[in-house]
Order: sequence, then structure tokens, then C-alpha cells
Amino acid sequence: MAVNSGEILFVKSVKDGIPNRDPLADSDARRIFDDGRISLSDVSLKRNVRDYVLARHADGGENKRNFVFVREERTAEGNLLGRGNLAKGILERAGVDGKDLKTSLDRKDALCRHTFDVRAFGAVYSVGGESFHLTGPVQFGWAHSLHPVETRYVQGTVVMPSEEDNKEQGTIWTTYTLPFAVFAMPGVVNASIARETGMDEADMELLLEGLWRGTQHRQARGRGNQQPLFLLHVEYKDPFFRLGYLEEGVSLEPPDGAPKGLNEVRLDLRRLGETLARNEGKIARCRHWTNAALGADQVLGEIPGEAGKPFGD
Repeated sequence: MAVNSGEILFVKSVKDGIPNRDPLADSDARRIFDDGRISLSDVSLKRNVRDYVLARHADGGENKRNFVFVREERTAEGNLLGRGNLAKGILERAGVDGKDLKTSLDRKDALCRHTFDVRAFGAVYSVGGESFHLTGPVQFGWAHSLHPVETRYVQGTVVMPSEEDNKEQGTIWTTYTLPFAVFAMPGVVNASIARETGMDEADMELLLEGLWRGTQHRQARGRGNQQPLFLLHVEYKDPFFRLGYLEEGVSLEPPDGAPKGLNEVRLDLRRLGETLARNEGKIARCRHWTNAALGADQVLGEIPGEAGKPFGD
């Protein structure tokens, strides 16, 4: 079935790590605002989704539709594969005859048929005489912390020395980290572009699952312990309508508080719920998911629509 235009809102927490570092700030957290809040790029979130889909559908899944194009893959010699060889390997495993790929349009159509992330997020391809730029129907904005965050600069040592036969000391490491933070990230879904890429309802369900479970699945010491807290998916009757800025309807209570852990989080969704209720006639479907770790007194406000079951149940 076709995908409806809509919006996504994703709220997650991060503990003891920085999920998206700024290379221009000595790998500290990214700071777009000057009020103490920190931010995450959409690249970080898409990587979570891609890695989850890749882990779950390593063989492409049913009908070989869910390969992942934008990923790291190396040759036996340890060299990174470029776009051309990545696409070639995927399409070979999908059973596509290379003789049928005579133009860049043929390759674009084949990648749309067999790769989830190209259908959802688009792709840029330029290899030899073939090139295309495909905008994805799903686009995420920046995620911003819902409160000021103070990162810490820490140092430690590793027992293993950095040089052979060095019996004096191990390796010293330094890094920035943050104790705890809650982020809200908005996203939009464009039905017209979805028709162009072939993104369907099954892809939409996999995307939502990937947002939730991919946040839990992706592991890296410096990225911290991450948990999804709240996910909202709104579909509109009019493909050209959009409420916009749904993330501004989410805050923490009290507004000037900086929680030190999940037990101190009180997610205020009252303004978001009121906005959705006022526009009920323009909404085709509204679904939302809340982490069961949040108690009843930690979520303020009522969200209209269907309360989804936890992913994986």
C-alpha cells in the first residue's frame, strides 16, 4: 500500500556518552544554540536505522527488498568499497542481471527495488559515466536536547601499551562525555516522493521499528547507553498538508530542570496533544509508542489516536 504524507516525532535519552560528536570542537557534543542545549544530526539517527535493518535483513529479507546501500563494507585486503562496488554486490545478491543495467536510470530503479535506505532516505550515485541524485521521502531534522547539558572531559588508561615491548605504561585516553540527556527529533514523510522511490507501507513499518529498536541495537562505547522514550507517527488526509514543528509541543517538567537520569524525566506532551486534537479532521491516522520504563506520572498529557504495542512484542 502507498505511504501517506505525514510527520514523525522521536524522543530518546542518552546516558554516559555522546551519540554525535563535533569534529570542529575536539569531538565534544555539537552545540547549535548558545543556551546550553546540545544537538544531534539526522545522520546519526539514520545510521541507527540502517544498522538495524542490515542486522535484521542481512540477506535482503523477503523478495530481496531490504538490502542497505549506505554502509561500510571492505574487501579481503581491508579496503573500503566505493558506491559502484557496493551497488554491484547488492544487485548481484538480489539476482539482478548486470546486463540489464544499461543506464543510470536502470541502476536507480534496481536500487530502489532492492534497498530499503534508498527507498526511504534517497541516495547520491556517481560512478564513471553513471550518476543520479534521488531525494528520499523521509527526512529528519536536527535533534535538540530538551534541557541544557554540561559535558565532562575525562581521562583514563588502557593496560595494553601502544608500542611493542613497552613495559612502562599503557595508553592514555581522553574524551568528552555527558551524564544524561533527553532529545527530540522531528521528521517528515512526503507521499509524492515515496511514489517515485517505491517506498510502501511495509517500509514505513520497518522505519518506525528501526527508529525504536535500532536505537537500542547500535552499540559503541563512546555513544552512550540510549533508550527510545516516545515515538509519534501522524498521517494526513491531504498529501500537501503539514502541521510542522511537532517537537515544539514536547518539553520537560519543570521546564528549567536538567534530569540526571530516567527516573527524573517528566515528559510534558500536553501542548502536542492539544495541537493534534485541534487538527483531528485533517489527520488520517495517529499512532504513538511510549517506553514502559516511564511511569504514569512521568508522561503528562493525552495523545489522540492509537497507542502502539512495544516493538518486538
